[in-house]
This record gives sequence, structure tokens and C-alpha cells, in this order.
Amino acid sequence: MADQLSFLRPVDWDGNDDVVIIGGGLAGLFCALKLAPRSVTVLTSASLGRGASSAWAQAGIAAAVSEGDTVDKHVADTLEAGAGIVDEKIARLMASQAADRITDLLEFGVPFDRDLQGKLAVSREAAHSENRIVRVKGDMAGRAIMEALVAAVRKTPSIRVLEGYVVQDIETDGKHVSGVVARDDAGRGANKIHLPTRAVVMAAGGIGHLYARTTNPVEARGGGIGMAARAGATLADMEFVQFHPTAIDVDKDPSPLATEALRGHGCHLLNKNGERFMVPLHEDAELAPRDIVARGIAAEIRAGRGAFLDCRTAIGNHFAEEFPTVYGYCQDAGIDPAKDLIPVVPAAHYFMGGILTDASGRSTLDGLWACGEVTSTGAHGANRLASNSLLEAVVFAARIAEDIQNLMPAPRRGDGSTDPSAMEEDIETDEDSEQMTLLRRTMSAEFGVVRTPDGMLNGLRTIVDLEQANTKQRFENSLITAKMIAVSAITRMESRGGHFRSDIPHEVPELAKRSFITRKQADLLAQQLLAGKTAKAV
Repeated sequence: MADQLSFLRPVDWDGNDDVVIIGGGLAGLFCALKLAPRSVTVLTSASLGRGASSAWAQAGIAAAVSEGDTVDKHVADTLEAGAGIVDEKIARLMASQAADRITDLLEFGVPFDRDLQGKLAVSREAAHSENRIVRVKGDMAGRAIMEALVAAVRKTPSIRVLEGYVVQDIETDGKHVSGVVARDDAGRGANKIHLPTRAVVMAAGGIGHLYARTTNPVEARGGGIGMAARAGATLADMEFVQFHPTAIDVDKDPSPLATEALRGHGCHLLNKNGERFMVPLHEDAELAPRDIVARGIAAEIRAGRGAFLDCRTAIGNHFAEEFPTVYGYCQDAGIDPAKDLIPVVPAAHYFMGGILTDASGRSTLDGLWACGEVTSTGAHGANRLASNSLLEAVVFAARIAEDIQNLMPAPRRGDGSTDPSAMEEDIETDEDSEQMTLLRRTMSAEFGVVRTPDGMLNGLRTIVDLEQANTKQRFENSLITAKMIAVSAITRMESRGGHFRSDIPHEVPELAKRSFITRKQADLLAQQLLAGKTAKAV
């Protein structure tokens, strides 16, 4: 094969393949900037700053920076939201480094809101005991952060960005990462690109697009997690999917999001009868943890009463000024939120599971680090506390940069090459295939807000059937991730956080622990489950 490979043109591949970062969202770009002036290559499937869930984050970053707030309070709220399985040491590390990472973002040019005294303005979200959400113009934090980081990356000569490259495979030499394989032209290119490297930082995002109803971009299809699993990395907490309670219920894919900050400002949830249905369900009503609010909304929809967000009194005519992003979404749907109720529905939003990493972002595979939503650090437990996601991304991206610098102080040059023998049928397109559409419907129906034993088994059977008929590597990555979610959900015999079973609607104290799984273990468990055998969680 080596004799058939030709060097890539016109891209200059000489000099900075020592560290390859997969993903151009907040975690990937922040890591690249913290590695500077070390040369790195960032591979991103869309143009820089697009296709990343980070850019769509509306609320902001949780950080104990206001008077009266403390790291201890932030950790306590994180532990409470995480439903008993948060790694407290990781959560404390994350919360204690929040202020420093906010300072970094300010230095990169992020225009966080300030009060009249010039201090950072902070707001409150569900399950936070203090005002600690650092934001930009109400609901524009994600966009503003990404715009600032993209501008910083463009100005940093040590960072080479290859846009439109979909990574499909992690190459290994024994137990160590040796390179990556990608396709150009957003995955539609006929040639596979081989890029050797000593270190891979996986920052490819989450799994929302595995679900029919999601707030995530199309790129969030679990590919990074599936790749890592195929290469031999251990995954963790794969059963825990967070559904945002208030996606705007209009005919769009992805679904536009009505930020949780609206409920923090006093907006109420009503059904079509005008009843505040969350009041009898939880003492915090609309500000209850997301999984409880999502189930409350789902129940109203199933009962035919619908669910609506009422912002008329709490925000009214100030909506366009205070929440311009949501206002724009509503306008596009013909809704005036100052006068009209906003129809809402739960949608796949954030994944607490992913690649198992330690405090330095290292996976169980030598040479593979990971940060952002693609990981399971243990910071979120079974149910992420609002606005901890962007914080986790920057904290562990910075720690990875430090770890790589200490572990591999001397950069090594590498060359990339193309493989003209790639199979045409492996090429992906922008539109969901028939198989991908079926997978998304299956995940929403059987592994959604409420899960049933028979439904989950039927869903697993569909996933395995799709896997057996599949010929595309990129789709294989998604299927592996879906299978590992399915198996982990079936074998957790309780309800906890983002995992809710109708047959066991309560927590089981002795199961208050994280779950860990490899691809080989998932394959074996799937066989046992579909054969009618009892399969125990790993």
C-alpha cells in the first residue's frame, strides 16, 4: 500500500502533525490555543466555528465568581444534580479552575456581560443555588465564545486548520495511537486521508443527531465515541442522555432551543388548560432538574394537553432585547413570545456518557486524549448541571494541553498521504440515509425520556440489524455508539438522572455508581440480551 500513496497537495503537511485535534468546537479550539506556540493540526468536518454544539449554547458558563458564591457551593449543586454518581474530585477540580478559564476567555476576546460597576454579570439557572452563569447578551454566550476563539485561532500561526475533513478512524500501533484517517469535502471525498501523529485529542462532540428530535447539529452523531471504542478505549456512563425540556416544537431539524434562562427569569410552563403542571411535580416547579422537567412535559404531551412556555408576563415586550436568539427562532415560526405561548417539547441535548478520561483528559488508550461532550469525565454524573458543559470543555482542554506539553516536549514532524483505493460506497452525504433515519427514530422511541424493557430490547434488535447490514465506516461509528447506549440502558436496572425506566421508576441505592464498558463487552452483552439471557451490567 505504501508504494501507492501520494503526498497531499495543495495542503502543506510538513511540520505540525505531532498533535492532531479532532473537532472545531469550544473544547478543540481552546485546547489548540492553550498548546500554542506548539504546532497542532485541527480537523473539523464543517467550516471553523460551524457544526459545533458549542456555538448553539445559549445560557453561558457556570463559575463561582460572584460575591457570596463559592467553589464549595458550586460543587454541592453539581453533586446534587448528578444524582449520586458524580466524581467529586473531578467536580471540585472543574469548579476550582472556573475563574481562571473565564479569565482566559476574556483574554481571547469573549465579551461577557458586565454590570454597572464593571464586574461580570451573572444569572441563575435550574438547580443552581447562586447566580453564577456568566453570559453574553442574555442568550448569545455560545456564539460569542466561538466567534472570539475562531478569531484567535485564525491569528495563531502554530495552529493549522483543515476544514471539511470528517475523521472516520483512529489508527493504532499496538496499544498506542499512531494516526487518523479522514475524508475531505465534508466526508464526501473519494479519497481517504492518512495523517500520522503521536497524540490525538478527540473533541468531536456529542450524540444528539442519533435522535429524531434534537437541539444538536447534524455533525453530533456519536462518531468520535464510536471511533474511540473501535480503537479499544473504554467508555463510561453511556445510558445517561440529557433531554432539554424546552426545545421549541416547530417543524425543524435540529429543533431550536428556548434557553433554560427563560425559566430562570420567571417564565412558566403551562398546558393547554392553562395549568402550571410542574408545580405539583417538584418543589422547584419549572426550575427542577432537567430530567424531571422533561418527563413532566413529555407526560403532558402524551396526555394530549401539550406543553407551552409562557413568557408574556415575566419578559413581555423586552424579549427581543433580552433574548435575541430565542426571539429570532420564534419569529421564524410565526410566534410572538411577548404575546403568544411558545410550544415546547423535550429533545436530545447533552450526553453525560462518552470516552472515559482521567483528570488530565487521558483515555485508556495511549496517545488518545479527549475533552468536551465526547467524554465522560465523571463531572456530570447521571444528569448535568446547567451550564457546566462549557466549563468542563475549557477546564479539561487546558489540562490536556498542559499534559501533552509535559509528556511530549519535543514536537515531531509528520507527513500526510492519500489512499486512492477508498471504496466509493463508503462516501457520506449531507442528507440522512434511510438507515440513519431509522436509527434516529429508534433511539427517540426506545431510548428517549422514558424507557421500557420491551422497547429497549426492540431498539437494540434494530440497531444490531442495521449493524449487520452496514457497509459504511462512518455510520458504523454511529451504530457502535448507539449500541453501547442501548446495552448500558438495558442493563442499568433502576432510574437515575437522565436514565428513566417505566418498570423501575426509582433509584436503587446499591447501583449509585458509574458504568464502564468496552466495545467487546457491549457486543457480548447484546448477544446475550437478544438471546433472552440475563446480562449483567459491566
